[in-house]
Amino acid sequence: MSTYLVTGAGRGIGLEFARQLRARGDTVIGTVRDPARAGALRDLDVRVETLAVDDPASVSALGARLATVPIDTLINNAGVGGMGGGLAELRAAELQRVFAVNAIGPMLVVQALLPALRAGRGRRIAHITSLMGSIGDNGSGGAYAYRASKAALNMLNRSLALELGSERFVCVVLNPGWVRTDMGGARAPLAVDASVRGLLALSDGLAPEASGRFYDHDGKELPW
Repeated sequence: MSTYLVTGAGRGIGLEFARQLRARGDTVIGTVRDPARAGALRDLDVRVETLAVDDPASVSALGARLATVPIDTLINNAGVGGMGGGLAELRAAELQRVFAVNAIGPMLVVQALLPALRAGRGRRIAHITSLMGSIGDNGSGGAYAYRASKAALNMLNRSLALELGSERFVCVVLNPGWVRTDMGGARAPLAVDASVRGLLALSDGLAPEASGRFYDHDGKELPW
């Protein structure tokens, strides 16, 4: 049995992570922005913590509360979508908002939880990214803020993997696929339980040489 911390665990992919982890007997700490809306998460008998990943004070407070709690695996799942459209629709505020949640927030969470992660046995950090963050795969453009924020997350993780590699940490970015959630929409081809099942199987089997790499939910390595 291991201890996992899952950010953005109140719904969608994060909630499904918590559900599947609890079903197999793992301990889960799930974070939510609004605890009043965490009923489905509380029903899973997990520890619920308040966290706004785009608020440095909130991140620091979480780190202080969990400083003595060993965490084996961190799943940085909290994220937001972004407006589509072209250059004419691009707004500075939108870029800043999406980067704050999707790229800066996950790094601050790692920084704040590093003592707890060092105390854990797993030393695994998985960031939920997107194929839309792949520069090599971008053949349609648009979604400037979302694409760029996920590409930034991928690069930040690469540096993180290099820095923490000597401490036996394995740090990866994982693409869940186009999943039927509030963000993915009803037209998405992949069920959330299937996506998370694949992501967990992948993260469970991560070897040290996987650190710093970019994987799909089915285990295939993706282009940067």
